[in-house]
Amino acid sequence: METKHMQNKPPVNLMGGPGRGRGRGPVMINEKPKQAGKTLKRLIKYIWYSKGLFIALMIVMLIITVLNLAIPAIQGSAIDCLSPAVTGGIVDFDLFLKLLIFLIVLHIANSVSTYLQGIFSAKLSQLTVKKMRSDLFAKIVYLPIKYFDTHRHGDIMSRMTNDVENISNTVSQSISSVISSILTLIGTFIIMLFYSPILTGVSLVSMGLTLLVTKVLTKYMRKFFIRQQVLLGSLNAHAEETITGNKTISAYMLEEKEKDKFNDISDELKKYSIKAQILGGSMGPIMNFISNFGYLLIAAVGGGLAWNGIITIGTIQVFLIYTKQFARPINEIANQFAQIQTAAAGAERVFEIMDTESELQIEGDRVNIRGNISFKNVVFSYNKDEPVIRNFNLEVQAGQKIALVGATGSGKTTIVNLLTGFYDIDDGEILIDGINIKNISKKKLRENIAMVLQDTVLFNDTISKNISYGKDNAKIVDIKNAAHTANADIFIERLPDGYDTELSEGGSNLSQGERQLLSIARAVLKNPQILILDEATSNVDTRTELHIQKAMIKLMSNRTSIIIAHRLSTIRDADLIVVLDKGVIAETGNHDELMKNKGCYYNLYTTQFAGKEI
Repeated sequence: METKHMQNKPPVNLMGGPGRGRGRGPVMINEKPKQAGKTLKRLIKYIWYSKGLFIALMIVMLIITVLNLAIPAIQGSAIDCLSPAVTGGIVDFDLFLKLLIFLIVLHIANSVSTYLQGIFSAKLSQLTVKKMRSDLFAKIVYLPIKYFDTHRHGDIMSRMTNDVENISNTVSQSISSVISSILTLIGTFIIMLFYSPILTGVSLVSMGLTLLVTKVLTKYMRKFFIRQQVLLGSLNAHAEETITGNKTISAYMLEEKEKDKFNDISDELKKYSIKAQILGGSMGPIMNFISNFGYLLIAAVGGGLAWNGIITIGTIQVFLIYTKQFARPINEIANQFAQIQTAAAGAERVFEIMDTESELQIEGDRVNIRGNISFKNVVFSYNKDEPVIRNFNLEVQAGQKIALVGATGSGKTTIVNLLTGFYDIDDGEILIDGINIKNISKKKLRENIAMVLQDTVLFNDTISKNISYGKDNAKIVDIKNAAHTANADIFIERLPDGYDTELSEGGSNLSQGERQLLSIARAVLKNPQILILDEATSNVDTRTELHIQKAMIKLMSNRTSIIIAHRLSTIRDADLIVVLDKGVIAETGNHDELMKNKGCYYNLYTTQFAGKEI
């Protein structure tokens, strides 16, 4: 990359596409959620996409709640059937047997309903996260290049996998549990009031303690769970960088350094995870203690009321069951809070990507691009007050071959990035055939541009699919002709499966030169009006380079070609050579003219070929 800002800013990998670069910019994550309420509302909207299933789940949960509330009351009635104090000394065995059979039926119905709840929860969870993943991926593919330059790829992947998985677990487990608990809480409270307002008041003591403890614990839990998710994203990002950069790490013998860095992140993750899990795990035991305290309090008060004949023994039994049932929803909500916290933190990270502004897709005129290009007073900077391109003016006629040369950081690749619309200029305008590129649809603009990059991007697919990438429904004969033009057919036909050979990730089962030949074949097949060559032959040997240059002469015929070159021998026949220096044009002309001027180009050329005949 030839941009000045890279001297002290995060690296920019604009031309690589998928698989290139590992954007090492800062991870844009907030330590604390800004709008937790808004995040939960958006989650509910995703759940509501499967509203039929959600309603079915609510109905089943309501049935379960009613059954759970009815069973203790019937149990109390059955006990009173056997109590001489209630029946006046006559035990009603017939009613007791009927109530017993009814209880068995209710328990069976409860089991079936619980089974259906599990099925509906699982389906709702998967449908929700499927929709969320689809929306997230659809957003990612339209994010501007700038986003990937300033966010670590491993962290983006963590949001797609870990954070969404946490949301899935919450939808399948926590949401149904919390809603069921709320319904149970309301129903139990009403029934408890019906049986004994005095004992209900006693129960509220334990509930007050529960709410107080929950408020205190959650104050500390939230920050630990958010930090845990941030560190998990950093860990994934570092792992990805280490795996993709393993050759460089080995070459510089920095395995121990990378291992130590990984362990440092892992240690911090362990520290925060332990704190988060301890706080989350302590919620349950504390709630159980408060619940048991309330249970004993009710037993003591209830015993006194029964002794004075205010309530029956069956009522005490029923009330103790309802007390447990009253405390259970509070405990479940408390126990699920840790999971909900994690999911909320993850959802906010997911929605942060979704809320990022997409690359502007102009619905401009679908003009027939011929290839005339004009740069007029173009100014651009990656960071304010640090211009990379300044007052850049250049006229390129359709069919011309233009070479951009200059030292590293002079702005060569930045010019190409601006032409393709990867970045928007700060001032001035770029015209194609007299039309501002801001008024041309990105689709129309880019389908008329083909790029052959220094770092080849290949996908885990067949050779023929990689060559035809960018041109749907290409015929095999056209694919073979493109490979022949690029001199790639020689090595392809030697492979056991030929054009059907499956490439591994990044095409790692091919040599560097073979991968570059496939990239050139892809550009040949696309048959663009504008061709961009970014050090297209830098990764091949001298003999292969000669073959490629011959193919390039055919490829560049009758189309506008922009060549970024360090090997100045490859652009001697360019119609116009533009020499860049710190974002401005230092000089222009053809090879012979620039050599006669003995300026910047002359110095670059003679330095590169020092000791050789010029």
